[in-house]
Amino acid sequence: MHTEDADDWLGIPTPLETSKQHILLLENEIAELNQQLRAARENIFKLVNMQAQTERDRDEALGRLRERSGEAARLRQQVRDLELLGRAKDRANEDLRKQIQPPARAR
Repeated sequence: MHTEDADDWLGIPTPLETSKQHILLLENEIAELNQQLRAARENIFKLVNMQAQTERDRDEALGRLRERSGEAARLRQQVRDLELLGRAKDRANEDLRKQIQPPARAR
């Protein structure tokens, strides 16, 4: 009895059948990998778009922050100016009070 005859009788696949099965497995694996690759590329594309949008949003926010910073600096200067003006008016009022207040009498 040849081994090939025994293989048929035992249900062992021939080398050709084994190769065909291996080819099918590889084709299925390649198809799955291609599908995963497409999905990964789509995800990368989405991530790149999200990053670009985030950068645009950041740039807009930085622009608004710069505007608000300038506005805050102007307001701080106005507050300092008003405080100085208030102190000057307080001194002028105090001087006027001293001028119109009668001198204290000695007893």
